Amino acid sequence: STANAPEDDAPNRYSRTERTTFSRYSRDANSSGSSLPSNALEKRIEELERELAKERQENARLMKMAQDKEELIGKLKEEIDLLNR
Repeated sequence: STANAPEDDAPNRYSRTERTTFSRYSRDANSSGSSLPSNALEKRIEELERELAKERQENARLMKMAQDKEELIGKLKEEIDLLNR
């Protein structure tokens, strides 16, 4: 069950400076004729980052629930074994 534990550093996988660098490069690339303004893309990136953070939280919550259920199943199996003896 420990193999299913969520990664603690998952939300921090990309530092703020890396995201800023990406935004800077993205801005430079957009100036060469993209139909979307760079600030709209930056807002979209921030929106996607928020969604990703929510999904990671939900994933961590579900992993914890699954781990708790696995532990309960193990305890119940032990209790069944004891009752059968």
